[in-house]
Amino acid sequence: MRIVMVTWEYPPHVVGGMGRHVVDLVPHLAADGHEVHIVTPLVRGGAPEERDAHGVWVHRVPAPAMDEFNHVAFIRHSAPALAAAADAIRGTHGTIDLIHAHDWLAAPAAIALKHAWKRPLIATIHATERGRQQGALPSEVSRAIDELEWRLSFDAWRVIVCSQFMAQQLQHDFATPADKLDIIPNAVVPATEPFADVAARMALRRRFAADDAPLALYVGRLVFEKGVHILLQAWPTVLQRWPNARLVIAGIGAMLDALRHQAQALGIAGAVHFAGFVTDAEREQLYRCADVAIFPSLYEPFGIVALEAMAAGCPVIASATGGLAEVVDAHHTGITVVPNDVGSLAWGIAHVLAHPDWSSQRARQARELVHRICTWERVARQTIAVYHQVATAWRTGSWGTTAS
Repeated sequence: MRIVMVTWEYPPHVVGGMGRHVVDLVPHLAADGHEVHIVTPLVRGGAPEERDAHGVWVHRVPAPAMDEFNHVAFIRHSAPALAAAADAIRGTHGTIDLIHAHDWLAAPAAIALKHAWKRPLIATIHATERGRQQGALPSEVSRAIDELEWRLSFDAWRVIVCSQFMAQQLQHDFATPADKLDIIPNAVVPATEPFADVAARMALRRRFAADDAPLALYVGRLVFEKGVHILLQAWPTVLQRWPNARLVIAGIGAMLDALRHQAQALGIAGAVHFAGFVTDAEREQLYRCADVAIFPSLYEPFGIVALEAMAAGCPVIASATGGLAEVVDAHHTGITVVPNDVGSLAWGIAHVLAHPDWSSQRARQARELVHRICTWERVARQTIAVYHQVATAWRTGSWGTTAS
């Protein structure tokens, strides 16, 4: 099949889990013989047109300066250019079989293509605005995003989500029929050992903590729903028992300055290191240095960062919320804590640090499970099955009532 995939994140422009999902999925689609064309905005460089080493075609479309618009206006303003680029693909390469859109950012362009080409649209919805805003829609922009998410779920022939939690959320918030949803959990690419030897690992670890000091790690975007402010509130309790414990926060986001000020106000600035953006290689190194990786999210559709930590053999603490509760099996592959509860999080951290043997056992079990089950080959097989289901229905006209 020839597939146009519309996504607002693709290397070198990757912000979060959605971009990583796309970049890890499409090589396996190409390996199965499908012709994949990525249509994405030209935001952070990269060639306007290229075919990568996996045979995936990448079309980066010039975008307007974002500071001229709010986020939703920027997406709507850019949609015609993305659609025109996709039209050019059809002119050069031939008939498109399917359109696959990722999240609301791709919705205006992808929906326009569906109706212009009379071809089926598949959507992967990675998260929702209602979830990010804890059930509220506090602004005109939030309401506009919510409307685009609903429209994408309505116009798509099938909707792929990454967890049972997300399936339930779309059924509740958008009245998406259950038989229109496909649950395909995310995966990870197992990394090779990032250190040449133990001495190299210890050298990196000593940049953050003494040899006898506990080292904790958070990796992810610094936004409210990730709950990093809860982690900082819990850290003084940890320091009461382990005064030399250190916390590394790796990531960037809108809350960075507020979190720095919070650490100062709590008197823990000397025990917290804000590492900023880290590369994939640096992330893997940090996972192998840390005694525990902590993901205190208030809202988490899946939690691919937890899978990455588990794949690296790092003990995990995660909020029992959303998809994280499906990723981390409490007391078997990690520790789960009550979301938005400082005391529960402090307990979880103390439990892991006070019982290193139990923590190591859980980490081994988690690593074995992830390497055995959570593969992108599996995600690709399930995605391709959705493609074939839709393509067969399109050819035979036998879809039924769930197609829009």
